[in-house]
Amino acid sequence: MKVFITDADFKHALSALRSLGKKGIYVIAGSSVKHSQSFYSKYCKEKVIYPMPRNENAFVRFMLEYLKNNKIDVLLPIGYLATTTISKYQDEFRKYTKLPVAGEDSIRIACNKDKTMEFAEKLGVKIPKIYKRVEEIRVFPVVVKGIRESGNVRYVNSAEELSVIKTDECILQEYVPGEGYGFFSLFNMGEARAIFMHKRTREYPITGGPSTAAESVYDNELKDTGLKLLKALNWHGIAMVEFKKDIKDGTFKLMEINPKFWGSLDLAIAAGVDFPYLAVKMAAEGDVVPVFNYDVGVKYRWPFPDDALHALAKPSSIKFFVRDFFNKRVKSNIWVSDIKPNLFQFFTTIYKIISLVKNRLLKYPHGIPKLKI
Repeated sequence: MKVFITDADFKHALSALRSLGKKGIYVIAGSSVKHSQSFYSKYCKEKVIYPMPRNENAFVRFMLEYLKNNKIDVLLPIGYLATTTISKYQDEFRKYTKLPVAGEDSIRIACNKDKTMEFAEKLGVKIPKIYKRVEEIRVFPVVVKGIRESGNVRYVNSAEELSVIKTDECILQEYVPGEGYGFFSLFNMGEARAIFMHKRTREYPITGGPSTAAESVYDNELKDTGLKLLKALNWHGIAMVEFKKDIKDGTFKLMEINPKFWGSLDLAIAAGVDFPYLAVKMAAEGDVVPVFNYDVGVKYRWPFPDDALHALAKPSSIKFFVRDFFNKRVKSNIWVSDIKPNLFQFFTTIYKIISLVKNRLLKYPHGIPKLKI
């Protein structure tokens, strides 16, 4: 079997590549970045440079032409833009390959935070307070997020701060203090085929961001809420549903739904839910045997650049960063048997740290949420 994975520069593309490659699947890795970490893996049989998915027309033309001229059994998109673009044109892509992606209508709701929150609220899912207008805000801090994609986040502590920030194409919501949790799933035409849950133990930025270290958990409320949302969307393929467990009342509040693979994918695989393989098998064969059980308490981290950035931004965590290298109970994505991508990660970490320090963005790139006690 031949599988094409996109976004070879992402760490979770490397996770998928290693997972599939270890099972003897012939994996082709694609990216718009010439030097991508997955290209250095021994499991990468071919590498392809394609136009940036943000350049939608050029990306689609290139990929369709490639698929016409090369027999690819399954196309497995990894990143946000590749996933949403391939979903949009999936009727064309399905002429040449199989792919496990959701329908455009479902993705349209999941990818727009305004629509996501409206949809969730109608289902009775708890969400942060949403402000439709700046004038409604009476309590700070608030979070300013881009309506689409992840990462475009800013914490604002006063009306004066907010007045100088462009809030067009943004969602304004209350800041929810608490730990980050994730519900992850593979769906087949509205029915769950695999589930997994984790909580973040360290993250970067330290004020709230992707996991740099995480632990597998099982929580019925988290599971039921995640399943409710994705079933109502008649989901197909991979999805992650992100929550915060509010320290004020102990409830899970929805942060977002992502229609793609997630950065902490390694942890799910290590705990016994091999999402890349299951997604490929489902696409190729039509279905898979459900996987609803996994190992709880599995600890995983991503040393470079993620956990290194966390440690530098929060010096009190340096001892944990160092200690975990010698803790056999803590797994990581450093593979001695496939070390070249990790060496690439190490050297790019140095450049990233220099850039963040130079621009004074290492510690609080999204600002500091100041809570009033």
